Amino acid sequence: MLTDQPGEGSWPITGASFILVRKEQADGARARAMLSFFDWCLRSGAAQAEKLDYVPLPAGVIDLVAATWKSEVRSAGKAVWP
Repeated sequence: MLTDQPGEGSWPITGASFILVRKEQADGARARAMLSFFDWCLRSGAAQAEKLDYVPLPAGVIDLVAATWKSEVRSAGKAVWP
């Protein structure tokens, strides 16, 4: 449960966002462009998120997400993410 956590610095309301990505992509170039955008959001958007009082994902979590893209997202049997 993420809401109403104890502590002076805790937020009373939290939420999570999810992006669903198909494992098999029809268009590899388009899939790579999509993942490039999400990668930019996760890595470069973190500073902007903090300015808006959002908590960005830790670098280790972002690396795990990218590793999952590399191992799971395919187009014509080939990895889409480098």
